[in-house]
Amino acid sequence: MKLIVGLGNPGPKYAGHRHNIGFMVVDQIASDHGFGPWKSKHQGVVSEGRFGSDRAILLKPETFMNKSGQSVQAAAAFYKIDPEDIIVLHDELDLAPGKVKFKMGGGHAGHNGLRSIHGHLGADYGRVRLGIGHPGHKDRVAGYVLHDFAKADEHWLDDVMRGVSDGAPFLAAGDSAKFMNAVALRTAPPRPSTGTKRPSDAPKQKADKPDTPEKGTAPPADDRSAMQHLMDRFK
Repeated sequence: MKLIVGLGNPGPKYAGHRHNIGFMVVDQIASDHGFGPWKSKHQGVVSEGRFGSDRAILLKPETFMNKSGQSVQAAAAFYKIDPEDIIVLHDELDLAPGKVKFKMGGGHAGHNGLRSIHGHLGADYGRVRLGIGHPGHKDRVAGYVLHDFAKADEHWLDDVMRGVSDGAPFLAAGDSAKFMNAVALRTAPPRPSTGTKRPSDAPKQKADKPDTPEKGTAPPADDRSAMQHLMDRFK
């Protein structure tokens, strides 16, 4: 069984923020895969369901981002889930918008939600890093992540949400490679092959035709004598 955690801040005020992309994606997973209704538990809300034979718990902590670890630890203890079977979906400043990466373990890179989870569970859990881009200067980060996605972000954001949802069964099965393939089919689908025509399919060239005078142009002058005309007729 896997515990799949989406990070964000609770309440409608924060719903469209870049920091809440983790919430958005687990909502998409719950909807697409017919998970049960969200219920208030473990200092958050949970939705239970299955991907085939693999059971999974979806969690959205309601402790606010910088205390997310409290909720994740409570849910993990209740369901007896080890850190290795926990996957956290979070916004990632160091990835371009629309990019998605999966990793096991590692540092928290200053992310307040991950920092809190590290403090409660250690670092040995999985992460789905959801790229939102960087505002360009560290002083602008807080205002950037605590602000709604721009209208121009809607297309790639939808692709990311659907791609991660498509790949969620592979996350539950522990197959990160197939998960990333499923995401890529949404976010970077292969281009149609242009190819080249086989020789047999190539258009046939028309046989050369003798030159004919263009319309409206007088034929060239005929300087042959009458005797030459007669001889040419019987050649």
